[in-house]
This record gives sequence, structure tokens and C-alpha cells, in this order.
Amino acid sequence: MGDLAEVSGNVTSIGYGLAAIGPGIGVGIIFGQGVNAIARQPELTGVIRTNMMLGFVLTEALALIGLVAPFIFQGI
Repeated sequence: MGDLAEVSGNVTSIGYGLAAIGPGIGVGIIFGQGVNAIARQPELTGVIRTNMMLGFVLTEALALIGLVAPFIFQGI
């Protein structure tokens, strides 16, 4: 039974690693497309940058939820 407790800690770490893949890809897409948009229309830099930051914040919120969720569900 002691082995199961050791494995559960590793499963939590693997779970967060998998949960961080999606937001990592999302952040790359957001900034890549944002730079592309600024290069195409430099006069809209402020609007594009604001939208990029909003998308970044929402995407990183998913990563934080992925970090907290295993600790919440561990107690259940």
C-alpha cells in the first residue's frame, strides 16, 4: 500500500505536465499570430497588443487551473 502513495505523487506531476501542453501551444499561437498581425498592419499595434495580452491572460488561467486541480481532487 505504501507504493501506491509514491505513485500518486508522480501521477499528479505527469497530470500537470500534460495540462501545461495546451496553454503552452496556445501562447505560442497567440504571440506568433500577433506579431504577424502587427507586421501586416503597424497602425493597429495598440489594439493588437491589447488583444494579445487578453488572450495570453486567459490562456495562462487554464494553466493555473491545471496546476490547482490535482490538489483539489486529491482530497476527494
